Parts: sequence; C-alpha cells; structure tokens
Amino acid sequence: MHGILLFAHGARNPAWANPFHAIAAHMRRCAPAQPVTLAFLELMTPNLADAARELIDAGCQKITVVPLFLGAGGHILNDLPVLVSDLRALYPTIQIEATPAIGQTEAIIHALAETALTLVNTATQPQP
Repeated sequence: MHGILLFAHGARNPAWANPFHAIAAHMRRCAPAQPVTLAFLELMTPNLADAARELIDAGCQKITVVPLFLGAGGHILNDLPVLVSDLRALYPTIQIEATPAIGQTEAIIHALAETALTLVNTATQPQP
C-alpha cells in the first residue's frame, strides 16, 4: 500500500492548520483506498516520524512525503532531507520519498495567480 504524508510547517494558532486538514480530508474523499496523513515540522502534532509510523501501522510499504510549502527554502532544502533520511534509517524496509514543494508546481502557481486575480477583481467591483 502507498501512503501519502502531507507535510506542513506548523504554527502556534491551531486555526492555521485548518486549510491543511481540509486538503487531507479532500484527498481522502477523492481516493478513499489511499491512506493520507498530515504532519508538521514544528509547533503542532503529529511530527513527520509519528505520521509515518501511522501510515506504516496501516500497512503502507511506500510513503510519499508532499511538502505543503509555497517555496523551497531552508526547511525543504535542509530540514526535510534530514528528516526523510532519518525515517529511512528507522524503517529500512519502507520506501520513503519526498516530492518538491507543492508551491513550485505549475498547477499551484497557476491556481494561485488565477485566485489572486479573482480576489482583486471581486474586491474592486462596484457594489450596487
């Protein structure tokens, strides 16, 4: 079984995580047979190792980490490779990979640009 581990930064305000939980829930509805979990780098739980353990306990032999970051800064370039390497050492029989930061994909760049234009155009429309 192939699990998806969504990976976000984390924040002190619990409401900050609501969009990320919504993304995970939507993915579960779209692909109910594929396990999806959410982890945070800091300030929130579960962390990456705990979320990976959840997927492994569910029977996943392959895990793909999808960083829900707009860009590839220090956390993606430095922290995530170490965390993934640690997971591979901890679970040598499990295939663990990471994708690029989701914000670097063409689909997300286009969706954000179109949404920004919609927000601006909606905000500048004269009100009746």
